[in-house]
Amino acid sequence: MVELKAAALLLITFCLSAHPASGSYPRAQNVTWKSTNFKTILTWEPKPSANYSYTVEFYTANGDKQRNRHCIRSQSTACDLSSSLTDLNAYYTADVMSEPPLGATSDLVEFPHTSSPRFNPYKDTDISRPDFKMMVSEDKKKITLYVTDPLTALFKDGRQLNIRDAFADQLQYKVTYGKNKSSGKKVNTSVTNVIELSGLDPGQSYCFNVQAYIPSRSIDKQLGEMSQAQCSDNDNPSIFEVYSVGVVAAAIFLVLLLIGLVIAVTVICCKRRKNALKRGKEEKPLRDV
Repeated sequence: MVELKAAALLLITFCLSAHPASGSYPRAQNVTWKSTNFKTILTWEPKPSANYSYTVEFYTANGDKQRNRHCIRSQSTACDLSSSLTDLNAYYTADVMSEPPLGATSDLVEFPHTSSPRFNPYKDTDISRPDFKMMVSEDKKKITLYVTDPLTALFKDGRQLNIRDAFADQLQYKVTYGKNKSSGKKVNTSVTNVIELSGLDPGQSYCFNVQAYIPSRSIDKQLGEMSQAQCSDNDNPSIFEVYSVGVVAAAIFLVLLLIGLVIAVTVICCKRRKNALKRGKEEKPLRDV
């Protein structure tokens, strides 16, 4: 009888170890959406041990739960949902579930999970900085910027879409510009990719920055990343724009050194001449009275 009880206790212990309780699967933490140009990655912590894995489910308010096949029983702490969030205007929530590793089984009906904040691709994705080219008019009074729309992670009919395809007439571009080396700035907003800036001072160098602007979004999401600055040529550059401060300082030093040498040589020559004249007078005999 004692042996039977011991065997039963051993069997129960084995079953409990083979089918761990929910507490043995740590919940995911810091579940966060990271999205740029509709390239949307769900991330979380911590890295799982060999005893458990993660599965991601995502859904809209009135929709069914869905899964991405690359994010089922995974040892990763990131899931690329770019191609899964097909309705750009919907609000999505994702659940990161802690489950047994791939190939293992469990009798749990519901696994521990952590839900993400709501995410709307259209309103929440960040926009990267655009590229642009500029052309100066013949009279130097107008500069035209040609902006290239950044590409997105979206595809339609085999074609990769850009942000103009995604945001349509909601997309504008904000240009910040001013004279080179000047703190004063002006702002121009355009609904097209071709931006003409007139009334510029001829011969002056101007610097430009461009960023996407979507006024329909919340204030903290209206502006995209600012482009790298580009400056026009200066037809009448100052010496400090042509040469560095170090070069100008060295040139000034050499000029001053040369002037000093000329002065020193002149002074020495004058002294020698004066001394020679003085010696000549002393050596000349006095006339008889």
